[in-house]
Amino acid sequence: MPEPEHPQHPDNPGGYDPVGPRGEEAMSPTGQGGAMDLALEEAESVEGMGKTGGPGGSGEKARSLWSDAWHQLRRNPVFIVSSLLILFLIVISIWPQLIASGDPLQCDLSKSQEGSSPGHPFGYDTQGCDVYTRTVYGARASITVGICATVGAALLGSVLGGLAGFFGGWGDSLLSRVADIFFGIPVVLGGLVFLSVVTSTTVWPVVGFIVLLGWPQIARIARGSVITAKQNDYVQAARALGAGNGRMLLRHVAPNAVAPVIVVATIALGTYIALEATLSFLGVGLRPPTVSWGIDISNAAPQIRNAPHMLLYPAGALSITVLAFIMLGDAVRDALDPKLR
Repeated sequence: MPEPEHPQHPDNPGGYDPVGPRGEEAMSPTGQGGAMDLALEEAESVEGMGKTGGPGGSGEKARSLWSDAWHQLRRNPVFIVSSLLILFLIVISIWPQLIASGDPLQCDLSKSQEGSSPGHPFGYDTQGCDVYTRTVYGARASITVGICATVGAALLGSVLGGLAGFFGGWGDSLLSRVADIFFGIPVVLGGLVFLSVVTSTTVWPVVGFIVLLGWPQIARIARGSVITAKQNDYVQAARALGAGNGRMLLRHVAPNAVAPVIVVATIALGTYIALEATLSFLGVGLRPPTVSWGIDISNAAPQIRNAPHMLLYPAGALSITVLAFIMLGDAVRDALDPKLR
């Protein structure tokens, strides 16, 4: 019987036609560059292995770290309660008029330290101001300081710590020594010294001070997380195939090192709100006419026996807010830490 004829490739006379476009690329004179790019892309997909069932598998996609964390958070009652409470606090900090129609700066000395009355459920403070209205409006300053300080400290600390951990060398050593210096500064004493010379009544000096003392903690967490992430096999494979430092840092290292930073920053947000209240209580944080829970607590402290309602409501609002952010941080930590699953 005559042998079956096989189609010939134009670049390979007398041979078999390679099957598929990758075979043609391999036989092409310019196929080496394309093969290297293909190999680099395959190496970059190592970190995503396991998302498909593979040959002979079910073909179902497995959840990534973030989707799996969100899957757990949606079923965590602590996360749901804390998220709803934080959402409520953010809404009233933006639009306090939704639940408080009065003016927090409008006072009547004839009603000084009076208890609750119709339309004024929290009573009045020493100056005759409505405690309920001031408690509602006080959320704006505290939430603003907490969010702005957390974002600033997280960005500054993540960038410095991530670069130091990725490149190492003298920059890493310098950052560690500088961070140690900032860790040695007492927070309250530093605030008394730094903010006592500031005359501004806005929130930005307090935000700047908290960022100044808060970034070393984030930087240390980011540094350790980046050092751990850059030792993974997919990063080493990308480096061996010629990927640049920028590509490895932004595409491989940073997405896999950001989870601990998010957890620490979420918990620190509640701490920063408490720190702002402490500094305002001491008279060096936010200052009148800014409405702040710390200012109201400071004014109510001398009258705690005669009019405890003046202290109870702003202190309770501050405690609930700090607790909500700490609970949220704990829930996010449990969801993003594989060891706790």
